[in-house]
Parts: sequence; structure tokens; C-alpha cells
Amino acid sequence: MNNSTGVVLFSLSGFSGSATHRLTLFCLSLLCYCLIWMVNVFLILVIIFDQSLREPMYIILCSLCINGLYGTAGFYPKFLSDLLSDRYVISYIGCFLQIYVIYSYAKVDFSIIALMAYDRYVAICRPLEYHSVMSVQRTAVLVMLSWLVPLCCEMTVVSLTSTLKLCGSHIDKLYCENWSLVKLACGSTKANDVTGLIFVVFYICHVLWIVFSYVQLIRSALKSREGKGRFVQTCVPHFLCVLNVTASLLFDIMYSRYGSASLPQTLKNFMAIQFLLGPPLLNPVVYGLILTKIRKRMIRVLYVVCNRLKLKNNV
Repeated sequence: MNNSTGVVLFSLSGFSGSATHRLTLFCLSLLCYCLIWMVNVFLILVIIFDQSLREPMYIILCSLCINGLYGTAGFYPKFLSDLLSDRYVISYIGCFLQIYVIYSYAKVDFSIIALMAYDRYVAICRPLEYHSVMSVQRTAVLVMLSWLVPLCCEMTVVSLTSTLKLCGSHIDKLYCENWSLVKLACGSTKANDVTGLIFVVFYICHVLWIVFSYVQLIRSALKSREGKGRFVQTCVPHFLCVLNVTASLLFDIMYSRYGSASLPQTLKNFMAIQFLLGPPLLNPVVYGLILTKIRKRMIRVLYVVCNRLKLKNNV
């Protein structure tokens, strides 16, 4: 990445309100990150090693959990190291890398959720065609596209931002964010604004598709008792996942675009990291608790592990 701006380090001022509680925040953040790894890895392993879970819905769910690990890896390690440091700075290249990982994670999340909506739409509204439409091969292609398209979109955004000449190095956040860098530009940002608008419209289309699919799912579910049961069993966790991700990203957008200087720094920090805290932790928990197949497998695995530990202790 060619740095023609003269900026070597960016300062992160989001830590200014947390200086007196650094140790507490470090312990809570480390606990949160460990929990994120634990619940996501556990669910991924259950899906991978259980032959009965080799179905499109569970393959897509596995991809969602992997994305949660990918996105949080772009935030928590740097955040934890900053809490133990006296200087809250990040290098020029490190800043762009963090932007790419965090915001490609957010885009991939929405793509996977839209794919989940399509899977549930076909399963409930077109059940006779489900196995032909959502074959394992087609599911693999769709999952791959749900990663490749957002990764390419974010690469375009980061590439455009890296060409801007910056007139500052102060970022009012806990981590690097694209809009914060664009606001530091000395010249025109029209190309960034237009590209950003195109991608916003693209992901609004994702939201419209999710809404449309849910209208169709509800209409189909109300026709029979069996349909209602399938809707509650497989669509309620997806709906909770949609609300979780959408609300979290809305917090971040509101903070980035319309954040007021009068808001307490603690509240601004919470709004900024909500999409890196809620979805990666809650999504696997929600799916693990509500989906019967996964819940039974997880209980069985925990039961086996507990028995083995007891046997070891007895020996």
C-alpha cells in the first residue's frame, strides 16, 4: 500500500475515557473474547464432526461462526494490547488492515444472513424443490460467493481510501474506521462517497430481500400447524440473528455518521463496538439453544466430556 500522505501513525482517542478502568476493561474484554472463541469453535466442531448436520442450513451457520471469529480477530487482540499500553496508536498499514477485516466481516455477516433467509424461504415455501435447489454443491458455491463479494467490495473501499491525501491522524474511536479516515482527507472524496453509496444500496437490497422472504415465510407458515412448527424451530433463531446484527450495525452507523461530541465517551465506545460484541457471541448461543438438532448434539458432547473428566478424576 503506497503511503503518500506522510502519516505514519494514527492516534485513537476513544480510550480517553477508560484510563481509570483499564484493568477491569481488559479482564472483561478478555473474558468476552474467550467466550466468543469458545461458543463459536464449539458450534463449528459440532457441525463439522456430526454427519447428520451436513445440511445447507448448518453449513451456512458454520460459515457465520467462522466469520464471527474472523471479524473479532481484527479488533480484540489490538484492543486488549492497547488497554495495557500508555500510547493508543496504530500504524498506517495496520489501520487499513483493521478497517478491511472489521468491515468485510460486517458485510460477510449480512451476506450470510441473506443466504440463510433464502435457504429458509426455499425450505418452507418450496419444500418439494428444496433438495434440488439447495444441494450441497450449490450451497458451497453460494457460501463462497457470500464471502468473495463482500471481501472484494471492502477491498475496493480500502483501496480508494488509501489514495486520499490525509491532513490529520486523529481517529475518535477505539479502532480504525473508513469514514473517520475519509473525514481526514484534504481533497475531494467524491469517488469514496459514490462508491460507499453504491455499496449501501447493495446491502439495503439484502435487507429488502430478508424482509420479503420473511413475509413469504409467515404467510406460508400460517397455512398449517406443521408450517408454524417449522417456522418457530428454524426461522425464529434466524430472525433473532437478523435483529442482533442489524441493531448492532445501526449503532455503529449512527455513531460514525451522526455521533455527537456531547455524548459520554463510554456510550460512544459501546455504540462503536456493539457489532463486534453482540452478534459473534449471541448468534451461536441462540442457534445452539433453539435448533433442536444442534442442541441435542451439544448436550451429548458436553455429557461425554463430563463423563471422561469424571473417569480421569476417579483414576
